[in-house]
Amino acid sequence: MVGGRARARSPRQLTSDPEAWPEHPSPDLGAEAVRQIARTLGQALADQGLSLRAAAAGSGVNRQAIADLLAGRSWPDVATIARLNAFTGIRLWPQQPTCDRKREQ
Repeated sequence: MVGGRARARSPRQLTSDPEAWPEHPSPDLGAEAVRQIARTLGQALADQGLSLRAAAAGSGVNRQAIADLLAGRSWPDVATIARLNAFTGIRLWPQQPTCDRKREQ
């Protein structure tokens, strides 16, 4: 499986404080990228006054998939991020996920 054992756990579970998702960083590079995507997407939806239902209808992404991404319960695929990126008009993929590589090893 791509991502190894880390993907057996949700991104939220790989953060320093799962209860504070998506505010607290993750030492896991992949989970940190998902966390930053979730923060950016959540802010974009709030700024644009969009509900999950409206985001789903406009992006073609299932409403539950968006909810799971925002809550850190899932590992979104590239197509999902691309559709949400195009719909919101906001770059969702982080420029550079911040992660302490030494903690990962």
